[in-house]
Amino acid sequence: MSQGLRPAPSISAVVATGVGPAVHNAPMSEHYEVVFSCFLRDDTPASVLAALRRHMGMDVDRPQELDDDVDDGQLESLLAPDDNSALPGGDVVSLRRTVQEFTTSGARHEWELFARKDWLDDSMLHLDGLLALLAPHVARSGYGGHFRDVYGTAVTVFTFRDGTYEPFDVW
Repeated sequence: MSQGLRPAPSISAVVATGVGPAVHNAPMSEHYEVVFSCFLRDDTPASVLAALRRHMGMDVDRPQELDDDVDDGQLESLLAPDDNSALPGGDVVSLRRTVQEFTTSGARHEWELFARKDWLDDSMLHLDGLLALLAPHVARSGYGGHFRDVYGTAVTVFTFRDGTYEPFDVW
């Protein structure tokens, strides 16, 4: 007989054998790893940066420069780190202004945005709003991040191009 690892019993096997955790009839939420990794132009409006800082948990109070059309209330706290994240290493968020290159006219800056979050499936309904907030200000076309089911291997990439993002299916 092989000395290899035995696969874990499926949920149906757990229910049938009584081995494993108790099974509840209530629906469970799916968890997704959501990653944003992009550069925003240096001229990104203060209201957009304020919205990002607020959603990342950096500003507790609603900043005065936050426009109502930028913050519809749906995005609040989507990027704030959660101490109970199911991701290895936890949630990570960063927004910082950095020098990207030196030119004859001086340093050229961009805003680096990186966020890696554990989202429940309900939060995925707001992904479109967050991408719409970022897309007009993205400095470079191409990869903007991705999401995946935390227990899966299939990755859905979101790509920014020409002030918008390419469509994709969430489910």
